[in-house]
Amino acid sequence: MGFSIKLAPGVRIRAFSRGIRTSVGPRAARVHFGAGSTGISSGVGPVGFYTSLGGGRRGAPAANYQREMAAQQRQAMQSQRTEEARSLAQAFLRILDLHRVEFPAASRPIAPEPSPPDRTVIYKHYERHALAGIGIFDRTKRTQAKQRATEWTEAEVQRQWTSLREQQAGWQRYFDGRWQQLCSNEPDVVLETLEEAFEDNEAASAAVGVTGDEVSLVVLVPAVDQVVPERMPTTTQAGNLSLRKLAQRDRADYYKAFVCGQVLVTVREAFAVAPGIAAARMAVLRQDGLDSYGRPRVSCLMATRLERGALTGVRWLEADAADIVNDANSELLLNQRPRTGELLPLKLETEPALAELINAVDLAELTAAT
Repeated sequence: MGFSIKLAPGVRIRAFSRGIRTSVGPRAARVHFGAGSTGISSGVGPVGFYTSLGGGRRGAPAANYQREMAAQQRQAMQSQRTEEARSLAQAFLRILDLHRVEFPAASRPIAPEPSPPDRTVIYKHYERHALAGIGIFDRTKRTQAKQRATEWTEAEVQRQWTSLREQQAGWQRYFDGRWQQLCSNEPDVVLETLEEAFEDNEAASAAVGVTGDEVSLVVLVPAVDQVVPERMPTTTQAGNLSLRKLAQRDRADYYKAFVCGQVLVTVREAFAVAPGIAAARMAVLRQDGLDSYGRPRVSCLMATRLERGALTGVRWLEADAADIVNDANSELLLNQRPRTGELLPLKLETEPALAELINAVDLAELTAAT
């Protein structure tokens, strides 16, 4: 049992066993609140429609929606984590594979074969001149004129072909001279060849001197934060993807692998393009920003000497870069923090020859290349 009271136009109170319920608004858009769930009804004539705005059992669709949204958010986060893991894995693989790049050995350059003269174009040129002033129906003269155009064409083709062959021979003499100078380690030719070869390197590299069959090289590497990620993809015991924070020691080892990889890839390219070079001295510089005058500030992390023969037989696909440098070098300067293995700058005051080599580098040009 219950009762209903109309308090004002559009406002009605109903009493039920569950409590008091109020309805406000016209029949076409009426709001109900109080006992039970809050809802909206609408309708014209004998037909009406009611929907709940929440509460009670009528809220189940909202709960399902929230669960679905939470599941979608978890899936999106997992996809993002998977993509991040893939990107991190690629960064670590690039560090580990850096020194495995192959460079084809240089060979004596051959001047390209010249393209033959265009006989058709040449004939049309001479035919047009030979037929000038001859009537279209004067067949005898036109035949004679075309014969002359053919003779002139053959002579011109022969002249051009002889000229092209002479140009080819000239280029070949030039190439042979340069090749001989490169193989005999003419300093200017070696430095120019290496400068061209290093133009597209990831790390800025420069050849700064040639003495006998030995070349001095410099490579500029970025800081560890720009190279080695702070986290590494791994899996939990349950087999779930995880992004583990990399230990300081592990991060230092990866950075050393990167530095040694840059050393090896630069030396391998130098040996490939300069066949007369038998050894390379290399200084690895790290860019440390600018000083208060706006000049580039660098520190030297490593200095080493590698001989061509020592790299013969290296198992490039199996050995890592740091092990190769440790095993193949004839000289090595390295300063590592004992606890973490972090590469520390070398003390150049005790290495005057190394300091002289670095001073010979145009640091502004080298850092601009990065």
